[in-house]
Amino acid sequence: MSGVTLERVIKRYGDVQVIHGVNLSIEHGEFVVFVGPSGCGKSTLLRMVAGLEETTEGRISIGERDVTREDPSERGVAMVFQTYALYPHMTVEENMGFGLRMTGHPKADIARKVGEASKILKLDDYLKRKPKALSGGQRQRVAIGRAIVRGPEVFLFDEPLSNLDAELRVEMRVEIARLHKEIGATMIYVTHDQVEAMTLADKIVVLRAGRIEQVGAPLDLYRDPDNRFVAGFIGSPSMNFLAATARKGAVEVPGLKREVPTSATLPASGRAITLGLRPEHLTVDPSGDTHVVELTEALGGVSYAYLSCATGERLIVEERGDERSREGARVGVAFDPARAFLFDAESGLRIR
Repeated sequence: MSGVTLERVIKRYGDVQVIHGVNLSIEHGEFVVFVGPSGCGKSTLLRMVAGLEETTEGRISIGERDVTREDPSERGVAMVFQTYALYPHMTVEENMGFGLRMTGHPKADIARKVGEASKILKLDDYLKRKPKALSGGQRQRVAIGRAIVRGPEVFLFDEPLSNLDAELRVEMRVEIARLHKEIGATMIYVTHDQVEAMTLADKIVVLRAGRIEQVGAPLDLYRDPDNRFVAGFIGSPSMNFLAATARKGAVEVPGLKREVPTSATLPASGRAITLGLRPEHLTVDPSGDTHVVELTEALGGVSYAYLSCATGERLIVEERGDERSREGARVGVAFDPARAFLFDAESGLRIR
């Protein structure tokens, strides 16, 4: 079994602590995505699992083995980086088998493993080519193939799609998801792109400032965030947030010019809170005049209307169908109060 366990893991650079007592359990065969803004510690944590960064305190286990102090070559992991790091003078076949050649594997064994990996990644027709004759997506597949032939217990991906254009990123997302289903290995994937996280992960780990904010299945985090940070980070476009005030059994929202009834356990009346609404849970009411349509983004089957509230706050509303908002129009908005999220304005914690 090749699950990964992190127990009270800490990373310091001198007096600066960047990872703060992380506890995490990854089951065998899970596809886990570390996601968060730049500087949150996700790549550092991945490199600690790989052994490329020393663990200051705590314990990292792969399967039943404590690998905290083991060298990277002894951990049974393979890492795919943002840069392809292919040898330009070698063919695809030679690049994929290079690691095995360096460890003295028999030629027949290398050829068999390279053949199996190239079949999985649909690289059979490119084995004799050199990297300069490949597209970006093909080069990344070669880098993944090089990891596969090593037969690792755990695959580690550090923002592997960042250098690809939008179309290739979608294609490679599908390839990586298919690869995981085909080989069933444990995979840990780092990205700042929450769309990648939502589409690839069995489990998402949301990080901020070296701490885990929430762990869960993609739709669980989307539907039931623990705090404002997770609510705003998961989902595209981001959740709308409006300043509000707690009242008895309702929330006063100046930006909407209305009180929103709620069954949540509210703090004392008069306490500042934040109301959250996802763009797809709002609908434009053409008969209203509370908001001004500042901008519309037409993406074909869906559009996003950017509305300005009287308070200066902004709302993004998802629109579908033939009738879309016009820039400059005055409109209202409608929504189901049960779809609203409430957060404490000071701590950001969810009010349920």
